[in-house]
Amino acid sequence: MPDTWKTIADLACRLEDHSTLPREQRILLQLLKIQEEAGEVAEAVIGAMGQNPRKGHSHTWGDVEAEICDVIVTGMVALTRMNPDAQAVFARHMDRIASRDLVVQGDVGDARPADSRTAPTADFRVEGSNT
Repeated sequence: MPDTWKTIADLACRLEDHSTLPREQRILLQLLKIQEEAGEVAEAVIGAMGQNPRKGHSHTWGDVEAEICDVIVTGMVALTRMNPDAQAVFARHMDRIASRDLVVQGDVGDARPADSRTAPTADFRVEGSNT
């Protein structure tokens, strides 16, 4: 498995080397790319649910997952292009999220990590969809 942050850094460098625009414009366009990729998630969901009468079931839930991955990668590349220490920035942010959201308070103030609870089902399939 490739090193995720090295791959992200390599992608960011490739994009930086490709563009002749000023840095502010390069970053702005990268941020807009996140929205473009999110739109592709929406398109894939509509296709997986067969809700475009002209196209029918044009996507699978696997396509939706791939599009979500594209959003994540695009966001990571954007962060890297904004801040060369993106990995540390992201790690600090994840620590804040974990400390804020992954502690469950019991009836008597007993805190336990969220991972000790039953995890929700990761399989999201809609009846009648092609998977």
